Amino acid sequence: MNHHQPPQTIDIDTRLVTTGAVLTAAGAVVACTGMVIAAFAVFAAGRRMIRGMEVPPAQQAAMKWQQAKEASRAGIQAWQSASDNRNGSPAR
Repeated sequence: MNHHQPPQTIDIDTRLVTTGAVLTAAGAVVACTGMVIAAFAVFAAGRRMIRGMEVPPAQQAAMKWQQAKEASRAGIQAWQSASDNRNGSPAR
């Protein structure tokens, strides 16, 4: 029984597909616009916050770096001093 059946075709309503594509594109444009507006608001608020600071972030970072270097030097000196005292050497 070898019957030849005609190939089945899919009946797609192209108006609905086109409408869906247009609505998707419009939604994407609205979403992107919303993200741009939100990002602008966040960056503007950040800039206002930084301008209102008494000490700028770069200067704060430099001060903290200097403090860390001084603390490191003090720690090294204390360790060396303690090590010298244990070995019976005079303190430096």
